[in-house]
Amino acid sequence: MNTNSAVRRISRRDFLRSSAALGAVAWGMPTIVPSSVFGQNAPSKRINLAIIGAGNQSTVDLPEWLKNDDCQILTICDVNRGSRGYRDDKQFLGREPQRDFVNAFYAKKTGKDSFKGCDACIDFRDVLARKDVDAVAIITPDHWHAVQTIMAAEAGKDIYCQKPLGLTVRDGQEMIKAVRKHKRVLQCGSQWRSTKHVREACELVRNGRLGKLQKIESFVAVNNFAGPGPGWKPEPVPEGFDYNFWLGPAPQAPYHNLRCFYKFRFIRDYSGGQTTNFGHHANGVVRWAIGDDLFPTEFEDAGSEFPEPGDLFTTPTKVSFRARFPGGVELFCHTDKRSFGVRFEGTEGWLELGSKKFETGPATIKSSAIGGKDQRLYVSENHYRNFLDCVKTRQDGVEPVETGHRTSMLCHLGNIAMLLKRKLKFDPLSEKILGDDEAAAMLARPMRAPWSYTTT
Repeated sequence: MNTNSAVRRISRRDFLRSSAALGAVAWGMPTIVPSSVFGQNAPSKRINLAIIGAGNQSTVDLPEWLKNDDCQILTICDVNRGSRGYRDDKQFLGREPQRDFVNAFYAKKTGKDSFKGCDACIDFRDVLARKDVDAVAIITPDHWHAVQTIMAAEAGKDIYCQKPLGLTVRDGQEMIKAVRKHKRVLQCGSQWRSTKHVREACELVRNGRLGKLQKIESFVAVNNFAGPGPGWKPEPVPEGFDYNFWLGPAPQAPYHNLRCFYKFRFIRDYSGGQTTNFGHHANGVVRWAIGDDLFPTEFEDAGSEFPEPGDLFTTPTKVSFRARFPGGVELFCHTDKRSFGVRFEGTEGWLELGSKKFETGPATIKSSAIGGKDQRLYVSENHYRNFLDCVKTRQDGVEPVETGHRTSMLCHLGNIAMLLKRKLKFDPLSEKILGDDEAAAMLARPMRAPWSYTTT
C-alpha cells in the first residue's frame, strides 16, 4: 500500500469487503498460539488486541497489556517504521521495534527461539478491517484520537484510547456519539482512577471529611522540551516515516524533527500541551473527588505564558488558569514543580495528593474510616485489566467515554481562556461558551481532507 500518496478514505462498505478478504487470507501469520503462551485461556476467551501508535507511551502500555494471559497482541500499527527522536535518544521506537518487542516477549514466555504471531502495518484502517481484532489501543497524537476512535467503533472494535479524548470539545462529543451508537466499550487512558491511594483520597473529599470545600489546586508538569524559536527551517522527512499520514486531519505543514513523535504535544495543531497531558490526569482526579456531575461555569487566564511568536512550539510554557464551579468553589490549575497532583482545602482541613501518596491536615482526616452511608467510588486496581474485564462483561469501566470527554473538555476550556486572556462563561448542559463567538468557534477545528467524523 502506498500511503505516501493521497490518503485514501474507507467507507463502512469498504470495511466489510476488506474484512472478508483479510479473514480469508488470515494475514499469513498465526493468530492462534499455544496454551503455553496464554495459560488456560482458550482462544475463544482471549481478547485479540491491536496497538495503534508505537511511540513513547507504548513503552508504558505494551508491558501492561502483555501481563494479561487472556489478551493477545496481534499487530503494531504506526506510520514510522522505526527511529530515534522520541523522548530521548535512547529510545528506538516505531512499528517494527515494538513488533519485535512483543514477539520477543511471547518467544521468551514459550521458551522458543522466536515468535512471529505479531505483525506490523502502517495504515490503521487495515487494522480495523481485520475480523480477528477485537479491540484497539489508540496511542497516537491527540489530533488522531477522534477519527480513529470513531472509525474503530464503526468497525465493531472496543477501544482503549489514551487521554485526552480528542483535540477539541467537538472531538469528544463525536466520540461519545459513535461509541454509544455502536455499543462499544471505551476506556480513557488516564490511569489514576485505577490507583488505590487516589481512590481513597477522593472518597475522603467526596464524603465531606474536609468540611465545606473552598479551594482546589491542580498541578501540571513543566514543559520538558523547548521549541527551536522563531526562524526555524524545514527539514527533510526521514526515510521510513510517512509524514503526510502522520499529519492526517491536521493542517499541512513542513516537516521538522521537533514537530513529531514525543514533541508533538507542544504544538497546538496536534495537542493541548501539558494542560491536556498532565492536566487531564490532575483535573480528572478533581472531578472524581467532587463528583463527575459537577462542572465549572467560568474560566479565566491567571498569568499563563506562551512561546515567542514564530516558534514551532505554540502550547503554554506556563499553564495558569482558574475555573469556578457553581457555588463558588475555585479550581486553580497551574504549572508546578510537583508535576502531578491536587490539593483540596476546606473548612475542616486540607488534603494534598501526589503520584504515590496523599497527606492531610489534620492527620486524623487521613485515617477517617469510609463506611456506612458514605459514597464509595468505582474500584479498579489496574486500568488495563479493568478495560479487558469490561470488554467481556460489556459494562462501562472506571473511565468511560463521557468521563474522559468531560475531563478533556475542562482542559480544552482552560486552554481557550489562556489563549484569549479573558473570562469565559460556559454552559455545562449544552457544552457551549456563552456570549463570545470567537471563543465558541474554538470548541471545534476543521479537518484536512479527506478526514472527517464520518466514514460513509
